[in-house]
Amino acid sequence: MKNVVLLGSSGSIGQSTLKVVADLHGEVRLVGLAARTRVDEVEAQVRAMKPKAVAMYDETAAAELKRRLPGRVKCLSGEQGLIELATMPEADMVLVAIVGTAGLQPALAAIRAGKDLAIASKEILVMAGEIVMREAKKHGVKVLPVDSEHSAIFQCLEGRDMADVRRLLLTASGGPFRKKTKAELERVTAADALRHPTWNMGNKITIDSASLFNKCLEMIEARWLFGLEMDRLDVVVHPQSIVHSMVEFLDGSVLAQLSMPDMRYPIQYAFTHPRRRQNSLPPTPFPSLQPLTFETPDAEKFPALRLAREAARAGGTMPAVLNAANEVAVPAFMEGRIRFPQIWATVEKVMNRHRVVRAKTLEPILEADRWAREEAAKLC
Repeated sequence: MKNVVLLGSSGSIGQSTLKVVADLHGEVRLVGLAARTRVDEVEAQVRAMKPKAVAMYDETAAAELKRRLPGRVKCLSGEQGLIELATMPEADMVLVAIVGTAGLQPALAAIRAGKDLAIASKEILVMAGEIVMREAKKHGVKVLPVDSEHSAIFQCLEGRDMADVRRLLLTASGGPFRKKTKAELERVTAADALRHPTWNMGNKITIDSASLFNKCLEMIEARWLFGLEMDRLDVVVHPQSIVHSMVEFLDGSVLAQLSMPDMRYPIQYAFTHPRRRQNSLPPTPFPSLQPLTFETPDAEKFPALRLAREAARAGGTMPAVLNAANEVAVPAFMEGRIRFPQIWATVEKVMNRHRVVRAKTLEPILEADRWAREEAAKLC
């Protein structure tokens, strides 16, 4: 049995994780659960999964959960509560599925405590990829991707020599605005952006998919996960979301990982790696699939990919600035304070104002994150 701590249990990844745990019939046990504010969901999860401890990032939510579950489970709160969960002696692995920067300190704490890390939160490697991967190597732990794209690349690369790799190809659905003109993008609403054609995800990542900022973050994340330069990372639009990503080798051969668009596939593989396990997911219905198509992303209409390369080229604190500015711009768009194209414009303006710091520790990164949020808030 593998003992897992799940940080972010009430979101879409967390809910899929609970289904995977049930599917694996006792091979995985959730010993710790954490969420931000959703007390009702976490209470139900505690009663069903019976973890040893639970944490709520919000102090008020933690107090309410403790009142509802007196004596049933250890209740923790705040960032320190997440860190305590992430370093539980019983845990073998910590799955970080918290949106935003709240998972960064707990992820590093888990690594330093010798826990394998499964990452579904892009921000961890975008902000501090060099530090995270350096600490993982130092402490001899695995960093396993849960994003469908990175899991696909991880699976295609297993047992292969990285010297044989020409480039990694991250696939993008193109989101709901793939065929819209630049003029039409000025008029789209948050409700439009949340109608993703193939994936069912949380609001933030769904908006990021519509703007292609999810691919922007994934490019930087892949750079650290797989140790490749940005000029060996490309994005191809694949609207059907069946091919989750590909690896092209020096001889021109390409390996791809395919499955239906369901996050249970990469979550399960992170838990069972390097083995495969039967589950209740139906086989991929190849004869009934629509044709699989591929397109070049429109860099002029969706400039996030250019911003990813600029942030990676600048290095240091710049990727953290890109991420933080986007995290402020997305809710501003959802609340109707800015138009959709102003998400990119806000991020680019904040990046242009930033003086890069070469960060060897978290402090400059967290300071850059704070500064970028303030600058983006002024623009929004």
